[in-house]
Amino acid sequence: MAAINPVLDKKSSDGEKSISAVPNPSVMGVMGLSSDDEVGEVRPAAAMDYEKQKAAAGEAHFHRLGWKRLTTVLIVTAVALGSLSLPGAFASLGMVAGVIITVGIGLVAMYASYVAGQMKLKYPHISHYADAGGMMFGKIGYEAVSAMFVLQQVLTIGSHVLTGAIMFGNLSDNGACTVVFTVVSAVLLFLVAIPPSFAEMAILGYIDFASIVIAILITIIATGVRAGESVGGVASVAWSAWPKEDLSLAEAFIAISNIVFAYSFAICQFSFMDEMHTPRDYDKAVITLGVFEIFLYTLTGALIYAFVGPDVGSPALLSAGPLVSKVAFGIAIPVIFISGSINTVVVARYIHGRVFRRSIIRFVNTPLGWATWIGLDAAITLLAWVIASAIPFFSDLLAICSSLFISGFSFYFPALMWFMFIREGSWFRGWNLVLSAANALSFAVGIIVLGVGTYASIWDIIHRYATGAIGEPFSCAPLA
Repeated sequence: MAAINPVLDKKSSDGEKSISAVPNPSVMGVMGLSSDDEVGEVRPAAAMDYEKQKAAAGEAHFHRLGWKRLTTVLIVTAVALGSLSLPGAFASLGMVAGVIITVGIGLVAMYASYVAGQMKLKYPHISHYADAGGMMFGKIGYEAVSAMFVLQQVLTIGSHVLTGAIMFGNLSDNGACTVVFTVVSAVLLFLVAIPPSFAEMAILGYIDFASIVIAILITIIATGVRAGESVGGVASVAWSAWPKEDLSLAEAFIAISNIVFAYSFAICQFSFMDEMHTPRDYDKAVITLGVFEIFLYTLTGALIYAFVGPDVGSPALLSAGPLVSKVAFGIAIPVIFISGSINTVVVARYIHGRVFRRSIIRFVNTPLGWATWIGLDAAITLLAWVIASAIPFFSDLLAICSSLFISGFSFYFPALMWFMFIREGSWFRGWNLVLSAANALSFAVGIIVLGVGTYASIWDIIHRYATGAIGEPFSCAPLA
């Protein structure tokens, strides 16, 4: 017989709610039936009971995330060694513009993330960003946003493969071929990504959080001490309040892009919120993360630039001196691999859940569930390693895709969601006028990043080819 799902209908004539029995596809999937199974085709009771138990256990396991752990996984996603590229952005833009853009973009990103959370609360069936894309643009939108989502996550994992190789090279004074270091990085990323639950990843996130904060503080203190010991002290550092001379539009926007992409955490927000036991508490996590990021990024960019000046390295810990940079890199090891692996979990959860949406395999609590999960984890990591190692201008490819995709995920998609689904009443009436202006600003930031950021990234590829700065695929040469 078909799986039966009690559904409360409208009140009957006697005022009581009546119950009707209708086939429920999700229940049929859990019980091992597809929508094509004929009525009367029943699986053994023992098998059905086993699958019901596994489904119930899986649902409980994947709904343990509270707002504090949500804050942790958002921080793990958002704050990594890329934050130490901000002093280089300040060196291009100058102290004044650097601070204003860092704070301003942070406020816009925090509001856009809040809007994305409103979308999830209003439409609880949204599990990943692709679902929101489908609501905005239909089936084509679902598939397009799905491709953007997967590609951006894979490229981000690839960037952590290369960051790990840079770290190993720095700690060993480039004691082995870079390809060896990238393989070791990929293996570590794969192993850390094995836990399938974000609640479990949040536990690792506490280590990640402490790691990045300590690494940044060491870098700030070390550069400050070096500046104080130099001739003339800190006052002799040649930092400037204004942009550097002859700054081109492309160079300026590459610097701005480093700041914009430091706030690119909204891409994972739907995935994380889908695992919350109390989704309405998400706003606490978004506000906590936003304030923390704005404070940390502004402090990091301004202080290190003030201590080092226009020659600050990227990441900035390379400017802290050989010994201190080794110490900072060593402390930052958890950041590289925990932050990178959570991207693997996000994209694997999406693919795994989509492929096995009608089966208990999706709960990753059966032998076949674990086998498919680990295999998918390995395949994603391998693909990220191949792309990162084979493309000699990978950093620019990542910048192009970030301009094309993060501009939407973090800025103009949430604005469209507000105008299309969240707004109540006329957009120019009362409080809606203020919210319309805020969402219009978010949309404008996204479109500017999309257009100018893509141009700047393509310009940088051309410039690097012209100057011979592009390396070889699978090269043994040091990355930094």
